[in-house]
Amino acid sequence: QVRLVESGGGLVQPGGSLRLSCAASGSIHTINAMGWYRQAPGKERESVAIISGGGSTNYTDSVKGRFTISRDNAKNTVYLQMNSLKPEDTAVYYCNADVLTSWYRNYIYWGQGTQVTVSS
Repeated sequence: QVRLVESGGGLVQPGGSLRLSCAASGSIHTINAMGWYRQAPGKERESVAIISGGGSTNYTDSVKGRFTISRDNAKNTVYLQMNSLKPEDTAVYYCNADVLTSWYRNYIYWGQGTQVTVSS
């Protein structure tokens, strides 16, 4: 099995910063793309940022220039640095990973989610 554990969420004032982390563990051979998604109350889950196995990145328009996704392959960890946060960034943030397991099957795994609240 593979497990993703997120950390770093919390309450921050508008204009502030947070750094989310997501560590993968378990029967991992290789992790391909990793990503961050978010879901605000009453809204569908949306993609925020994705990073490929080779390090290419893609962001949703609303976070470009404010958020940065990165990864540490040695630690099987993906990060999301969030700057200039706005109230509309408030959501539960989920990470996911496209994993080639030790038994050579590909699965998409999700973390449990971490709450980010931007409010004064």
